[in-house]
Amino acid sequence: MRTMREAFFDGIVEWMATDEKAIVVLADISAAGLREASHSFPGRVLNVGIREQAAIGVAAGLSLEGFHPLVHTYAPFLIERPFEMIKDDLFHQGLVATLVSIGASYDEPGYGRTHQCPEDVALLDTLGPCTTLVPGHADEVAPLLQRAVSLDTVGYLRLSIAMNRRPIRNTTATMTRVVTGENGVVIAVGPMLDAVLDATEGMDVTVLYATTVRPFDAATLREVAGPTPKVVIVEPYLAGTSSPVVEKALSDLPHRILALGVNHPDLHRYGSYEDHDLAQGLDPAGISSAIRTFL
Repeated sequence: MRTMREAFFDGIVEWMATDEKAIVVLADISAAGLREASHSFPGRVLNVGIREQAAIGVAAGLSLEGFHPLVHTYAPFLIERPFEMIKDDLFHQGLVATLVSIGASYDEPGYGRTHQCPEDVALLDTLGPCTTLVPGHADEVAPLLQRAVSLDTVGYLRLSIAMNRRPIRNTTATMTRVVTGENGVVIAVGPMLDAVLDATEGMDVTVLYATTVRPFDAATLREVAGPTPKVVIVEPYLAGTSSPVVEKALSDLPHRILALGVNHPDLHRYGSYEDHDLAQGLDPAGISSAIRTFL
């Protein structure tokens, strides 16, 4: 099965073929995977080496000159390490850029905490409006990449090795209603959909699928939530990251929210990402138990 990363490489070539202002900035990661793009578009794939702060600065300079830079590396090296540069060079100056990460929260736990980043979406939330896209399947990557590079602001595309069994065909920014029920709403973000569907089997709940998490689709939530909403949001990153936007969407209604996600970011064991999901309660059994208690 094709991975999200492979779909991203293909999408980059398609984008660069149609936009002469498209430039990719790398910090060594994925240089081999983007060899085709580098050969096809000489001078438009720039590898600055393991200098992530410089990568953001270079992207800012390119954006000021009218190009559309896309910066790509592991999530902690893309968001956490150069956070000050993202804040000052991109957001403060109102520039156009696309950030694309791999590694997600703990895709490669064998590399240790340095390669884990469940905090990324929460960090970007502190900087202001940022379109944040979280695909759940490789076939969803290309249309979301096209959306990200069409923005006139900063966009963030978060790739993962975790995938749902099937893609959801939705090219809009709205959430998709996958299951309809009466006793609460469960929002599954990106690759959490399969676990949520397995966890809620037999429950009388509505399941919404979100790949665009910022801006948050408040309209769809309000449409299905009813007068006294009970909302569970299951995110593949820091638990509670989206609680403020859900609270805002329902601020005029009596409501309850359960936020499921990564609760203990600093686990001192390796294992696989499935092991980490289990430890975080993000496996189907853990999600089911938490939802049943909440409801």
